[in-house]
Amino acid sequence: MYSIGAVAKLTGISPYTLRYYDKVGLTPFVKRDAHGRREFDGAGIDSLALITCLKQTGMPLDEIRQFVSWCAEGDQTLGERLALFKEQRQAVAEQIHQSLLNLQKVDHKIATYQKAQQAGSEAAVDCDQIPLRNLNELLNEVQTYEVQKFPGK
Repeated sequence: MYSIGAVAKLTGISPYTLRYYDKVGLTPFVKRDAHGRREFDGAGIDSLALITCLKQTGMPLDEIRQFVSWCAEGDQTLGERLALFKEQRQAVAEQIHQSLLNLQKVDHKIATYQKAQQAGSEAAVDCDQIPLRNLNELLNEVQTYEVQKFPGK
């Protein structure tokens, strides 16, 4: 069993946030010891990791709470949970697409300013045309970044 402080260190979620999650019903898996202090087990920490993932993908806390509730109800809610995750997957795919478009624009500005710096003036560079790269080129760039950032993963 893990104390709230230990869980905060393990997960990076502040004790305040962990208490808030408990208060709003996101962590029904949290038990209390004889003194009323929250205790987490390994499965609870795994559940917190999933809650964090969903939150980072932009899922509202009300939807996360609904998901947690469905989990507690058991197998009869598998369909609802599957539908929720399919919707969230689509939302994440749209976020990735938008991020890739933003990456393309940022890369273009980097290239433009490098050319302008070499030319000595921004006026000497055509900075309005963004050369479009296809999705595979952008995804390869993301993959290269991941390999550099997380070698051996």
